[in-house]
Amino acid sequence: GRTTKEKMERNFGMPHPEGYRKAIRVARLAERYRMPVITLIDTPGAYPGIGAEERGQSEAIAQSLYTFGQLKVPTIAVIIGEGGSGGALALGVANRILMLENAVYSVISPEGCAAILWKDQSKVKEASRALKLTAQDLLKLGVIDAIVPEPLGAAHWDHRRSARILKRFLKRCLTELLNMEREELLQDRIGKFEKMGAFVEL
Repeated sequence: GRTTKEKMERNFGMPHPEGYRKAIRVARLAERYRMPVITLIDTPGAYPGIGAEERGQSEAIAQSLYTFGQLKVPTIAVIIGEGGSGGALALGVANRILMLENAVYSVISPEGCAAILWKDQSKVKEASRALKLTAQDLLKLGVIDAIVPEPLGAAHWDHRRSARILKRFLKRCLTELLNMEREELLQDRIGKFEKMGAFVEL
């Protein structure tokens, strides 16, 4: 939504557990009919209210992660704005992950990170750099597969042109993925996520 009223109607982009359960049902239906699944992600995270927790928010996110990880159809996730926390990850397990050039994708907001690590809101810029949440950073780290360029002034200024650009990227990904067998798609996705992250044994 753009206006405060629209944002309130959409719960400020924060899904309830029922939203994740609906996404799971639709994804399974797509798998049954052998249709690709494309998710457009723009959320600060799952709704953190008491009611959502009582109705199984963490279980719904876990089921979503599992289901999207096991789908035997092509899956593409596109971060079109904010990809925040487990709420975004729940819909972001895919064969290909695309990201608009001005979007962000992170396990926590810079404000939340600064509050936890430094207990100091003045460290937000430092937290932003440390989180590596930009499309450019995430492409280098291998978290995403491609950066989708935005029209002059960013995507929200020209929706039609943004959609045309994204369509080209989606077509390219689908052309590649539709040539894979069902088991091959699953192994491709598992392999992609196994390679993420870097660590050093001491």
